[in-house]
Amino acid sequence: MSTTTTTTTTNLPHHIKPKEPSAETKAPTFKLSQKTILDILNTKCTTSLQNLKQAHGVVLRSGHFQDHYVAGTILKCYASPHFNNFGFALKVFDNVWWPNVFVWNIMIKGCVDNYEALDAISFYCKMVDMNARPNKFTYSIMFKACRLVQAVEEGLQIHAHVVKHQLSEDGHIRSAGIKMYASFGLVEEARRILLDDAAKFSDVICWNAMIDGYMKCGDVEAAKELFKHMPNKNVGSWNAMVSGFARCGRLENARLVFDEMNERDEISWSAMIDGYVQGGYHKEALEVFNEMQKEKIVSPRKFVLSSVLAACANVGALDQGKWIHGYIRKKSIQLDATLGTALVDMYAKCGRLDMAWEVFENVKRKEVSTWNAMIGGLAMHGRADDALELFFKMQGSSEPNGITFLSVLNACAHGGFVDEGLTIFKSMKEMHGVEAEVEHYGCVVDMFGRVGLLEEAEQVINSMPIEPNAAVYGALLGACRIHGNVEMGERVGRILLELEPQNSGRYALLSNIYAKAGMWDDVADVRKLMKERGVKTSPGISMVDISGKVHEFKMGDGAHPQMKEVYLMLERIIEKLETEGYSPNTSQVSFDIAEEEKETALQYHSEKLAIAFGVLNTKPGTTIRIVKNLRICEDCHSAIKLFSQVYNRDIIVRDRMRYHHFRNGRCSCNDFW
Repeated sequence: MSTTTTTTTTNLPHHIKPKEPSAETKAPTFKLSQKTILDILNTKCTTSLQNLKQAHGVVLRSGHFQDHYVAGTILKCYASPHFNNFGFALKVFDNVWWPNVFVWNIMIKGCVDNYEALDAISFYCKMVDMNARPNKFTYSIMFKACRLVQAVEEGLQIHAHVVKHQLSEDGHIRSAGIKMYASFGLVEEARRILLDDAAKFSDVICWNAMIDGYMKCGDVEAAKELFKHMPNKNVGSWNAMVSGFARCGRLENARLVFDEMNERDEISWSAMIDGYVQGGYHKEALEVFNEMQKEKIVSPRKFVLSSVLAACANVGALDQGKWIHGYIRKKSIQLDATLGTALVDMYAKCGRLDMAWEVFENVKRKEVSTWNAMIGGLAMHGRADDALELFFKMQGSSEPNGITFLSVLNACAHGGFVDEGLTIFKSMKEMHGVEAEVEHYGCVVDMFGRVGLLEEAEQVINSMPIEPNAAVYGALLGACRIHGNVEMGERVGRILLELEPQNSGRYALLSNIYAKAGMWDDVADVRKLMKERGVKTSPGISMVDISGKVHEFKMGDGAHPQMKEVYLMLERIIEKLETEGYSPNTSQVSFDIAEEEKETALQYHSEKLAIAFGVLNTKPGTTIRIVKNLRICEDCHSAIKLFSQVYNRDIIVRDRMRYHHFRNGRCSCNDFW
């Protein structure tokens, strides 16, 4: 690589030029030592903007602004993302007389920290033009800036400057350079930095950066080979392999490396737990967390806790989630937006909107994600009025984003608020500058479909400015099933089968429409098409959380140790329901078999098994909470409504579509899901 010094001629976003110190900043009006000023700035001004402004005034009056270390420290405070005041930091910088490398580094780092990496490159160019020689701290920041904005040419030039200034042996610069080149996809160049003539200066951080780079580029085998030959493996090296495998979706490999570790820190546990959560293995994530607790070596902090709360939310592990909430209180862990949002989401998805609301109210600094979690929770539970009220309240403190509008439109759909939903949909772009995406149009289609306006729903699809996806057509197909429109359902269903030929749920929905109409020949055709295409049906799985342990049930699976008792209890429940008027809805069995066989098939659906287990293992009157991977069928829905009345129990079922609160023979979904 050439070491010729070249600079980019990017225009600076601000006029940066040396200024004569003003009279106000030249001569001190009273004596105050540099140490005192720096102590005030570093202790009183890092979290309080008011204190910072007062200290800034004192610095100007005392004449200490001419001191580069004082001026740089003021800039560092203003440039902190905590204050969201970077624009003012730029104005302050314009008044620094001939800034030295310390001041330049503060501003370059401020640009990167405030997501203005292109400005960081511009500042670096001006710094070079003004003959302020960069140091090792400059270059590690600059490599990061180039990485963030994928500025390949500038990154190459800056590397040339590093070589010219003989800073290639610095470990921080080497690791930053490796990360930069790997992010460009230039792994060979990154490897040359690691193993060049100065390889003895490549510390464990550099090796970890190279392993991580290989992983992010998808070259898992190269990462494994490098790890094998790595000298002095430490915990960070193992962590890089675990997180890398997890990020690539190779969770079995991640777990093998994790299990081989002699020592694990918080990052190790977090990488494994988060890998399982991201991969959808939520029960496994909870098992790893429980193992972590048993070892009692590492105390979980907010990043681990947030991942575990996400796992709890997905499997409905309310007791585990409540334990984590208690742990947060006991350890006096700050309930910031990250943890607060995770708790709100967990409680909402576990059916405890009351507790979700309590946490939401206690989060002092709510981010848009916090509002979204609460609005989304209300929407999922059918609390459309409350979701809309919170949405309008939100706009006084946070600007809604695309996810916010998805939740609100979903609430309008479930609440039958067509006019309100259309008004909000139109306001997205006009009032908030949020472009409608295909998911938003899907909500509008669902909104029309739920109230029976099927033609209007189809018109929305036909007039969309973007290509409709399977979810949009799926919303219309679901409406056709509920409202019994076989003709439109057949037309839409055929489109879906072409869009998602391997999605068994689409075949099942179309098959149910035919079966409900008694069109068994068409049902047979759908099943034949599935067989020809090799489509596998997803088995229904229901999970129920009892005393902090998640139990899983699947039709025909006798693995659970209490399965015999569960079947006996379910038979007694069905017998009792039949005396109260329950009759199996055999139209839900989408193939033409004897009625008695249909009834047997319906009886052992996974959610019925989970309820029977709940009755066996909880006191009378206890709420039973179930999470199901598929859409609940009409027969189970009818049976559970009657069960809630006969047994005087609340049942909360979260299926693939929404939440169902069964109480006193009624469901919160109003029989539309």
